[in-house]
Amino acid sequence: MSTRIVSLLFCALFFFNACQQDKRDDLPDISHIPRKKLEIRRFEQDLFAIDTNNMAAGLAKLEQKYGEFAKIYFGQILGSKDPQVAPQGHAAYIKGFVSFPAVRKLSDTIQDLYPKFPSKTQEELEEALRYLKYYFPERKTPQHLTTFLSEYSFGNFIYTGDNLAVGLDFFLGENYPYQKYYPENPNFSAYMTRTFNREHLSVKTMMPLLEDIIGPARGDQMLDVMIHHGKRLYLLDHLLPMVADSAKMEVSQKQWDWMIENERNMWGHFLEQNLLYNNEWQKFRKFVEYSPNSPGMPAEAPGRTGDWVGWQIIKAYMKQFPATSMKELLALTNSQDILKKSRYKPRQ
Repeated sequence: MSTRIVSLLFCALFFFNACQQDKRDDLPDISHIPRKKLEIRRFEQDLFAIDTNNMAAGLAKLEQKYGEFAKIYFGQILGSKDPQVAPQGHAAYIKGFVSFPAVRKLSDTIQDLYPKFPSKTQEELEEALRYLKYYFPERKTPQHLTTFLSEYSFGNFIYTGDNLAVGLDFFLGENYPYQKYYPENPNFSAYMTRTFNREHLSVKTMMPLLEDIIGPARGDQMLDVMIHHGKRLYLLDHLLPMVADSAKMEVSQKQWDWMIENERNMWGHFLEQNLLYNNEWQKFRKFVEYSPNSPGMPAEAPGRTGDWVGWQIIKAYMKQFPATSMKELLALTNSQDILKKSRYKPRQ
């Protein structure tokens, strides 16, 4: 079983970006690859529709319908089949869960915002899977996407057959009071919850699949992580070319513009601080991991500036070697060699 669980733009911007993307010449012709409808399965709707007076029978039907996903949900997410977690038994535990007022309110909020899965997101994902089939023809593509809620425990993951799973309680909008419920949880800091909305739904849904394809970083220096994350962003960009670049980076448009205008300064900072070949994670993690800022840079700079520069290095490399396939690019392991051959020069 392949399972990866990851705890974790406005309309005008999207359409502007889409128009810009239409002019791209780095995308393959996928007209010969048919668009397959991605089946949307609403697990949380079916779960909360069970008659609590006949819980055991309702759960049996639910588990039969959802198969492997139900095993993961009850076994790994809720733990309702673990006697230490649910000494009263599986059915009694789930009855208490779906009846608990706070969970019920969360379910109602999700249904108010997502009575149906967004058609725009579904179209973006179906198009992404066509590109995925082009770049990785031998890989099994997801057949369905299952939505669920976990009371803010799990976001997105993939499971058997690379099928997609989305925790909709992580997409209730930037104004939803996440911090009120878990004020000490850094995952609910303002810079994180800013992207907990449907505009970022496609990107976050695809990310576990990309991480499964690319695997872990090869090497522990900052340059290794930059190049690794740059590859991931490059692949994401080619699977979701219709999505705004700022959404792919999960930054605001203002922060995106700042990075474009300050590319040379960011690169200069990494060199001056001797960060590229540093292997002390704590010294460079905010440049390659979700963070409200990049240390030593102006307040306008978001976190993950190193990831953005890594993306530019990969773009530069592919300009030098345009015949390189996506699989060949992802298989490259020498970050220093990639940087050298890219002839990367930051824009002034």
